[in-house]
Amino acid sequence: MTDAALDRFIAGLPKAELHLHIEGSLEPETMFALARRNRLTLPFASVEAVRAAYAFSNLQDFLDIYYAGASVLLTQEDFFDLAMAYFRRAAADGVRHAEIFFDPQTHTDRGVPFATVADGLLGAMDEAARTLGLSSRLILCFLRHLDEDAAFATLKMAEPYLDRIAGVGLDSSEVGHPPSKFARVFKAAGERGLRLTAHAGEEGPPAYVHEALDLLHVARIDHGNRALEDAALTKRLVEEGMTLTVCPLSNLKLCVVRDMGRHPLKRMLDLGLRATVNSDDPAYFGGYVNDNFRAVAAALHLTRDEIARLARNSFTGAWLTDAEAAPHLAALDAYLAVFSG
Repeated sequence: MTDAALDRFIAGLPKAELHLHIEGSLEPETMFALARRNRLTLPFASVEAVRAAYAFSNLQDFLDIYYAGASVLLTQEDFFDLAMAYFRRAAADGVRHAEIFFDPQTHTDRGVPFATVADGLLGAMDEAARTLGLSSRLILCFLRHLDEDAAFATLKMAEPYLDRIAGVGLDSSEVGHPPSKFARVFKAAGERGLRLTAHAGEEGPPAYVHEALDLLHVARIDHGNRALEDAALTKRLVEEGMTLTVCPLSNLKLCVVRDMGRHPLKRMLDLGLRATVNSDDPAYFGGYVNDNFRAVAAALHLTRDEIARLARNSFTGAWLTDAEAAPHLAALDAYLAVFSG
């Protein structure tokens, strides 16, 4: 497939995005606009200075600027505008369904009420469904560099919204903060009917993936690259049909992989893993979901069938009922039929 043909195929390919941190979609221009609206002074002189600060090489350096950027998000309108900007970009990329993470502790620790965050995001989700035909789910993430008591406090704050929050996740600094640290709060979340997922095996070892499965009882693994270092674990993930939400440009930016040509995504597919392609924190990592598809497809010489499998995995791995997933899978099949004809 030529580069132009590959771009056309990916551009219109129906897909879901399952690993997107909404705070990580805050573009520098939006950061400055919100700072002006909220009469805040940023530690950067210009949009260009912000972009220059994005030249980080590890997860912690990224998180430092990530939390600084989040400081401009103060009002319900801010969170609504942030999410709608993402949904418009996602819809333009052929995303029909998105499952978005949010980090309430990043905001409540700054004095922003949980309700302000949730109402803004949920309002945007409703608007995206109405105006863009894009369905979505909201996933509350606990910050793993904080303690489990803080996670319990956040779960308590979320109680009035649990009928509109699909699940909980675990993110931020992975190394030194194993999933086992949050076993009790994940158990409590599960008892409340929430779905469970966790970042594991990005920078952390395969043991963290084992813990996420055995101690947190997750239904999905976010990232999971390093699971391939453990043959027995890889076999288990295949046998259990566990979805991995892989983020190629993020992996490259954070030096999880040094070269996109060495990214493990194709090997994941060859081994039978249910891998998906996602953008993680697109404003910081160099692109939205189609940018990720294009980068990894070109570097790994993925076939059209392999790209289609990634899209299919995104729908079968989403937190959708069979009835909800059916029209998306039908749209994917119809699209593929046109391209094969």
